Amino acid sequence: MNTATIKQVQIKGGEWLVRESSAGETFIPEDFNEEQRMVKEMCASFLATEVLPLTDRIETREPGLMPSLLEKAGQQGLLGASIPENLGGLGKDFITATLINEGLGGGASFSVALAAHTGIGTLPILYFGTEQQKLKYIPKLATGEWKASYGLTEPNSGSDALGAKTTAVLSKDGKYYLLNGQKCWITNGGFADIYTVFAKIDGEKFTGFIVERNFEGFTRGPEEHKMGIKGSSTVQLYFQDCKVPVENVLGEIGRGHIIAFNILNLGRLKLCAAAVGAAKRVAGISIAYANTREQFKTMISQFGAIKNKIAEMAIYIWVAESALYRVSKWIDDKKEELLEEGKQANEAALGAAEEYAIECAMLKVFGSELLDFVVDEAVQIHGGNGFSDEYGVSRAYRDSRINRIFEGTNEINRLLTVDMLLKRAMKGRLDIMTQAKAVAKELMSIPDYGSADETSFATEWKIIRQFKKSILMVAGAAVQKLSAKIEGEQEILMHIADMAMVCFHAESALLRVMKLSEEREESSLGFELDIVRTYLYDAGDQINKSGKDAINAFAGSDEQRMLLLGLKRFTKTDPFNSKESKRRIADKLIAENKYPL
Repeated sequence: MNTATIKQVQIKGGEWLVRESSAGETFIPEDFNEEQRMVKEMCASFLATEVLPLTDRIETREPGLMPSLLEKAGQQGLLGASIPENLGGLGKDFITATLINEGLGGGASFSVALAAHTGIGTLPILYFGTEQQKLKYIPKLATGEWKASYGLTEPNSGSDALGAKTTAVLSKDGKYYLLNGQKCWITNGGFADIYTVFAKIDGEKFTGFIVERNFEGFTRGPEEHKMGIKGSSTVQLYFQDCKVPVENVLGEIGRGHIIAFNILNLGRLKLCAAAVGAAKRVAGISIAYANTREQFKTMISQFGAIKNKIAEMAIYIWVAESALYRVSKWIDDKKEELLEEGKQANEAALGAAEEYAIECAMLKVFGSELLDFVVDEAVQIHGGNGFSDEYGVSRAYRDSRINRIFEGTNEINRLLTVDMLLKRAMKGRLDIMTQAKAVAKELMSIPDYGSADETSFATEWKIIRQFKKSILMVAGAAVQKLSAKIEGEQEILMHIADMAMVCFHAESALLRVMKLSEEREESSLGFELDIVRTYLYDAGDQINKSGKDAINAFAGSDEQRMLLLGLKRFTKTDPFNSKESKRRIADKLIAENKYPL
């Protein structure tokens, strides 16, 4: 199906919580057009021929190898998908760019280097640079002739980016800014040609700068010895009266935070994409291993305990993928809407990313934790062999751990999810409180069971509606009880974020299977239906646990009992044989000897 034929009624960021989406308006991976499928195949081929055979050499950081791989990727157009054609890129849509991140996500350290180059390395200049800056840097970044890096983190400022100590002072002749300070954990830092660096002008105005490798006063430290992603370059950057020409100021003076935070929105979604790609590869390796490893004269893939692990891998991957491309299409649609309103291309791209910052934060958390789950289970399926460096899953296990820290820690992203929802509600961008009051009123009334709805997916859709009521109930009660103090109750906010994250992914998965049912016979959807129904069944318990922990932290006495009863009502699901469902899911994967989707 051509994606251009799908016209979606634009939904605002966070609005899914109070507004129903339709399956027909939801973009799903099965909607990829022919060109996007070719891009996906090209990524798989590039990994298989150019990257995976060199894994051991990449891991030892063989001099010149990673830069040469980035150049090869550039020659195939894999670095310039998001870059306009007039600047040397392909000018593709956001879905295609996301697909490249997923398609190359199984490339371990190479994936990290590519994501840093195409994302936080290139996009700040593309979206915030002057015309002169873009013409000078972007074409060479698109081809891989120059490699990009990004310097934000400092030894004493990680999540608190605005607490940076690096300073910039205008030189006496007014031609340069003299940078002094230090940056750490800089991906691609050892070989990059161009660095986006943040410093405070006169110690106050947080500002971005484009720093070239050969600038006077700029040096790089030795490579870090890391737990994982050992093949990626990670160094510290040092600035000692580093002379940066005034024309290399990036964006507006004193508004560097706008660059940093907007670029992180896109980075979070793309991290999820890479995690999904990596999870698919690791799941495939695990399935193939289980089909060859024999214990007790039986292939371990035939044991129920192993089938359960394989099925749960597939469920979480499929669900994550459903949400990932749903949001990617929203961003594409919002960008087109803003362009039609007369916005410049960079303003439209950034505005679209900001609109869905809530969803990007949730995707980042879900995707990174999905990959951690998959690699952990992969090691377990491999048994003792999984602990040996001779098997790739041990490296995948170590590589995965950083993703819960990259692009803002998962704790920060959970807090941001609820913070942004509440702030948009307070500003009138989302009508959450009206809905929350309606749910509170419903709690005081006798349940209306009504007549049974026998339409397709009526049961599943009712579950999603009830999940949303549970979130509105808990969030509304917490805000009413705690008021402004809620900002300091991080545990409660994170519980609410978990409720929202699980619900959003459950809804995305349901919408995907509903859309598939409109295009295919329901009898052919056994695998997909099993995934969705199993996830919904498990989601009820997850949302209930998070809601219960939140309620018990702020409510007492009669209010607590009422809220807990409401939570039980809103998270209830019918009895379901998840064992048999998971066995059917696993049997399909085992028969195909890979993750097939």
